[in-house]
Amino acid sequence: MKSSNPILRNFASQQVYSLEEKTTTISGVINKLLFFSVISILGAAISIYHFNLGHYDLLNMIMTYSFFPFLILGIIIGLKPQTTPYLGTLFSFIQGAWVGAFSCFMEQEYNGIVSQAVMLTLLVVFVMAILFKTGLIKVTEKFRSVLAVATLAIGLFYLISFIAMFFFKASVAYFDMGNAAYSNPLVIGLNVVIVIVASLDLIVCFDSIENSVQNRLPAIYEWYGAFGLMVEVLWLYVEILRLLSRFRSR
Repeated sequence: MKSSNPILRNFASQQVYSLEEKTTTISGVINKLLFFSVISILGAAISIYHFNLGHYDLLNMIMTYSFFPFLILGIIIGLKPQTTPYLGTLFSFIQGAWVGAFSCFMEQEYNGIVSQAVMLTLLVVFVMAILFKTGLIKVTEKFRSVLAVATLAIGLFYLISFIAMFFFKASVAYFDMGNAAYSNPLVIGLNVVIVIVASLDLIVCFDSIENSVQNRLPAIYEWYGAFGLMVEVLWLYVEILRLLSRFRSR
């Protein structure tokens, strides 16, 4: 079974029955998800601590240069799932630090926006889980293919935007709050589309994890599935936070 999430793609395609004593279980995935969540929260807490001390340059550096470890670690984890317990932990810490710094700057600009984004993210995750379990949205091959193309296109948009901003000092309206077009209706529309894609990707994640349990994949894939799900949830949170900031800025 293929996933539109590059982290889970290999995970879902392992159509084998493990002969090992320990295999992937839902409870195992949840436990690993909690572990990665704690690591991310720790990273976020460190960023919040430095924000309260006024170390804004440090946080800006974290937000600017985190792209490189994200890219490198993500590729390695995607190619070698067995590295997830170690590299996934490092990735989670860096991602937590990035999200914490981003949230602090957003909260400074728009009071109360972080709590709103957290609640909306949890609501979306809950709704997507219900839609998956009830079968109201079925994960077909066409569904996966469309989401895979959409997710890849968004990833390329992020990559090109980062190159333009980092190497050419360009102002990309989607990411630059100082740009006059930041809250332009077209940019808001793009943000809405990305939030929808990130939300639907959650359903594919749930399906991939369920299939891994049914196919009795080795227990190492509990780490892989939990990591992929955590990345999806934090991605959704960041995009909801951006969307709320656009409406608030208008």
